[in-house]
Amino acid sequence: MVQKYQSPIRVYKHPFELVMVAYEKRFPTCPQIPVFLGSEVLRESRSADGAVHVVERSCRLRVEAPRLLRKIAGVEHVVFVQRNVLNWKERTLFIEAHNETFASRVVVKENCSYRVHPENEDWTCFEQSASLDIRSFFGFESALEKIAMRQYTANVKRGKEVIEHYLNELISQGTSHIPRWTPALAREEDAPSQARQREPDSLEVCGPSNAQDLAPESVSTDGDKLDADYIDRCLGHLTPMQESCLVQLRRWLQETHKGKIPKDEHILRFLRARDFHLDRAREMLCQSLSWRKQHQVDLLLETWRPPALLEEFYAGGWHYQDIDGRPLYILRLGHMDTKGLMKAVGEEVLLRHILSVNEEGQKRCEGNTKQFGRPISSWTCLVDLEGLSLRHLWRPGVKALLRMIEVVEGNYPETLGRLLIVRAPRVFPVLWTLISPFINENTRQKFLIYSGSNYQGPGGLVDYLDKDVIPDFLGGECLCNVPEGGLVPKSLYLTEEDQENEDQLWQWRETYHSASVLRGAPHEVTVEILERESVITWDFDILRGDVVFSLYHAKQASMPGPREPGARASGQLMDRGWALGANFSCVEAPLICREGESIQGSHVTRWPGIYLLQWQMHSPPAHMACSLPGVEDVLTALHSPGPRCKLLYYYEVLASEDFRGSMSSLESCTSRFSQLSAATSSSSAPSHSSSLVSRSNKESYASLFESLLSSSPSGKPQLKQA
Repeated sequence: MVQKYQSPIRVYKHPFELVMVAYEKRFPTCPQIPVFLGSEVLRESRSADGAVHVVERSCRLRVEAPRLLRKIAGVEHVVFVQRNVLNWKERTLFIEAHNETFASRVVVKENCSYRVHPENEDWTCFEQSASLDIRSFFGFESALEKIAMRQYTANVKRGKEVIEHYLNELISQGTSHIPRWTPALAREEDAPSQARQREPDSLEVCGPSNAQDLAPESVSTDGDKLDADYIDRCLGHLTPMQESCLVQLRRWLQETHKGKIPKDEHILRFLRARDFHLDRAREMLCQSLSWRKQHQVDLLLETWRPPALLEEFYAGGWHYQDIDGRPLYILRLGHMDTKGLMKAVGEEVLLRHILSVNEEGQKRCEGNTKQFGRPISSWTCLVDLEGLSLRHLWRPGVKALLRMIEVVEGNYPETLGRLLIVRAPRVFPVLWTLISPFINENTRQKFLIYSGSNYQGPGGLVDYLDKDVIPDFLGGECLCNVPEGGLVPKSLYLTEEDQENEDQLWQWRETYHSASVLRGAPHEVTVEILERESVITWDFDILRGDVVFSLYHAKQASMPGPREPGARASGQLMDRGWALGANFSCVEAPLICREGESIQGSHVTRWPGIYLLQWQMHSPPAHMACSLPGVEDVLTALHSPGPRCKLLYYYEVLASEDFRGSMSSLESCTSRFSQLSAATSSSSAPSHSSSLVSRSNKESYASLFESLLSSSPSGKPQLKQA
């Protein structure tokens, strides 16, 4: 594989002629570059007018490699041939170099150029590119490649320092100006006038005063190239190889990508996310650009207006910046009714809002970079978990959260500088166990977790936030305008009838369903189970009326034909002539569910076959029975006006092997969380909210974990949350 290097544009704020004199001082030897052992001129020629000077040199470089590798290769130094073409008239120098040693095994090519800055004729630009192709090298190809690229990039940085050294030396010796080249006749005529215009020791190394005062953004070398000063000022310190990756990826986008290319900060995030592996970063960036185009994300900040309900109940917002100048986003997750929000606005609206937060974060980073005069490419998130409880571990909500993490990780890499989690309750380890495998390792290392009141005092928030920025609800003095959240009224929950288009309806049904229950006409869902010990889980809300929920099992379905496991069916789901106990059995005792209640439960199947989830309207005890309604009852209910119950439900089937994996995950969650929070939890008691959660759910705590992870035993109590 051919390794390539491409430098950004490096700017010397000195005239071209002075830089050329400094460059020539590197030959025939250069003590400032220890690996450069010396050089000799092979050929030299000049044009008739003296404007073009061509020099070909043989240069010897010491091999800095392990002794074993040098002994196998049989050399202590390598020879390169360098050809320089200096054009005084055009004020350019082009350099080509290639290796002579091991030329049949290793091919090294280098191209450099010096030219006048396009916007300031008294400045000089330098650009460099190189390639390394190791065809064979005694079985040490990989080792040689790493050594060669490491040494080359080290010498790149050293090369600029050497030129700066000789420029300073020339100036200290009184040589601050070198006249520009002119034809021989013109030089004789203009000599007196030039002597009058310039003093011998005049210092003109920065050009006219107005050129030196150019704004940083205006000092550019070319519209499609980057200069090193801009990188240091706006993007931060990068190694030569990191600079090369940025330049190459940016150039590739300019050549292949139609339309506006991403900003340099955005490109750099993808390179960092892939440890500056150029091919992997290119692939990740291309997928993200395609995703942005498909979903019109570039227009999101202009077009997105969150629903009023989201503005009222979504407990998150921007709040000044942290101690390093990063924009600060506060999320009061414990005060937010995630389940209610998802059922009231839908998963897609929530995802759209999260994307708008990330887009706004990038915009704020750019603003802070200009405001503070240093590169700021990420933001800080402060998450308050006071109030986090079992309702936040609603399984469809966790699945939606994992999807959002996946979208953000894939399209906004390296945007989170630090995540501060405060007042983490005892239920947090379960949530962490579920989501942490989906978070990039580099991102997880940015998490700081505080339980109880450990966030207060030294070692807490004051290490990352100025005291006058800490919000009032965390003991600070700064008024925080982030909404407090709260429970979303169930009257605001969406139903299938509320969906505006087919896409929304499809997305709605992908997560949960709404149903109406009439007297004598229950709502039923059939699930085909192929192997025992599979787990059926359910979660539903009663929006209107009271219903009775039951779960039945039948050895076979009355309707022939194959059915996908977990498939939903409607209509007459079982033969109404079947008798309880003979053709089917009740495997979960009927549960009366009142209006406004939320029910969570699960069932580990003992046998394969058909399982029926049934919701029917609640009747007085005398009329209740664990049986299926007859055909006449159904027809009467459909054609007769009467009360109607409404519910919103979700169900899922987990295979037995996944069930066992979930149990293993649950068993390991406590120790994993302990490693994260040992520093913050060992010296303080749990917060009040944590203790409250533990006491109020002491008996059902383990049951909900099992329901969440689809691991509860058959016949366990149903969980209700009003």
